[in-house]
Amino acid sequence: MIKVKIVRISEDAILPKYATNQDAGCDLYGVENFILKPEERVSVKTGIKIEIPIGYYGRIAPRSGLAFKNGIDILAGVVDAGFRGEVCVVMINHGEEDFKIEKGNRIAQMIFEKIDQAEFEEVKDLSITERGNGGFGSSGIK
Repeated sequence: MIKVKIVRISEDAILPKYATNQDAGCDLYGVENFILKPEERVSVKTGIKIEIPIGYYGRIAPRSGLAFKNGIDILAGVVDAGFRGEVCVVMINHGEEDFKIEKGNRIAQMIFEKIDQAEFEEVKDLSITERGNGGFGSSGIK
């Protein structure tokens, strides 16, 4: 388990919570009221700042119920260890109806993931594989 420091910067902020001790993601809550129209996107403030330990990042992910029932998705969901600004959630409405976001609603979830940074080595060529240069869909059913 990692320790994440958190600062409440809005009196309306609700600290992230896990619904159960088996959940991968903790709920993030909005501190603003919005009407999100179809195909519109908005950045919703959470009223919190966090300090994620080096070697981890926070991935902001959609809530499955909002995605399935309302077509609400999350964009730009990476919070790096070096970021110290307010956590905001970029939401988009893929549904056909307006979606009401109210202060205190659960709007997304954050999943903390361990990472490694790559060390790049420039070479003249790459090893040969069965897939080779095959692109999108090339390894699927024919």
